[in-house]
Amino acid sequence: MDLFKIAVIDDETIVCREVKRGLIKEKNWEVETFQDGETALARFKQVAFDLVLCDLRLPGLSGLELLKAVRSNYPYCEFIIITAYSTVDTAIQAIRAGAFHYVTKPIKMAELKLLVRRALDKVLLVREKDALREELFSQNRPAKMIGNSKAMLEVFHLIGKVAPLDCTVLIQGESGTGKEMVARALHQRNPRSNCPFISFNCGGFTEELIANELFGHEKGAFTGAAEAKVGLLEAAHRGTIFLDEISEMPISMQTKLLRFVEERTLIRVGGVKAQPIDARLVAASNRDLKSMAEKREFREDLYYRLNVVNITLPPLRNRTDDIPLLVQHFLGKYNRAFNKKIGGISTETLDILTQYPFPGNVRELENLIERAVALSDGSVLKPYDLPSDLRELSMSNFETHSWPSLEEQEKHYIQQVLLKTNGRKGLAASILKIPRTTLWRKMKYHQLN
Repeated sequence: MDLFKIAVIDDETIVCREVKRGLIKEKNWEVETFQDGETALARFKQVAFDLVLCDLRLPGLSGLELLKAVRSNYPYCEFIIITAYSTVDTAIQAIRAGAFHYVTKPIKMAELKLLVRRALDKVLLVREKDALREELFSQNRPAKMIGNSKAMLEVFHLIGKVAPLDCTVLIQGESGTGKEMVARALHQRNPRSNCPFISFNCGGFTEELIANELFGHEKGAFTGAAEAKVGLLEAAHRGTIFLDEISEMPISMQTKLLRFVEERTLIRVGGVKAQPIDARLVAASNRDLKSMAEKREFREDLYYRLNVVNITLPPLRNRTDDIPLLVQHFLGKYNRAFNKKIGGISTETLDILTQYPFPGNVRELENLIERAVALSDGSVLKPYDLPSDLRELSMSNFETHSWPSLEEQEKHYIQQVLLKTNGRKGLAASILKIPRTTLWRKMKYHQLN
């Protein structure tokens, strides 16, 4: 059952009390009351109200002024005007300004409840529409991966072809591009999807620790090994093992992994018996393994064993067309997480994001949007919702950009017109809408004679 939050604003205490008493009988309606618009508007920064019931005549901020403020900053919130018969004309003006409807005093609770239900039905319809849009958007996008750029559509196509197969896959791309999401998509679209997906990051561990984590150990294999331990490769039996940052694996450990890749068997640390393992192997790296193999920084034979199918993820700076889609996706995600109703992002803010190179890729963009949604008080993300260093970087790029001067633009334009008119100055002056003598002076100034 959907929960709705309602604000009742009236300077008459008895009206607030009676309206709240009548509305809270509905189990999914939460009601707060206020006696002035300023206090209510301040509360909006903390609570995402779905509906406002507001008297037109209030001390300080009027009901009409409050309506305009709410519709401007909280567009998903519906608004019902409470008015006396003598101000019905003003209530109609309020409807034209965006109010859902109006109710007259003395308030009839049955009539008010019916009107509230209609307004909340509209709120619910918007919620369902947003949820449906999110569902439709995620269709045909593996593991909710976002993107309509050519590079990402090629990645999706490759995932679709390779996922049902059991071949080994190497995923390459910069940090934050979504390599583990691709690995999970390969697992979820494979017959193994009901079996374990085991992930292990190879970076920052010694050979002994990696061997223990991947291969497990027998009881008494070393000091402290009081019990036998199942390794991650064994735990991934019939499922998928994902080895992230495999480029960081020590060379000596790569030899042991190669044996597993070739034979699909393992021997626990301290053991003697080889155990057959049926697990699909997916590896990932943010470094160029081919280049590393050529420099003998990575085993060449292991590289070729891993690189059966290669999926390379583009950095975000090479798929800026996807930034608006990603922003909308993260907006929806963090609106729900923080109970916010931020409806979109301004053109200026989006321009800043599309010009930024995003060294942290999609992960960095998500962090930026999460921060902006958490801190924003408006209905639209504005440039001031972004970190100050990002705004300053954008202005710096704008200021140092090599823009042509107005003089250069004028010279170029006159040249183009003269070219199109085959040098006929009378016709050129007519197109430029300037006297022929003025054209002659400009040509002399720009040395176009």
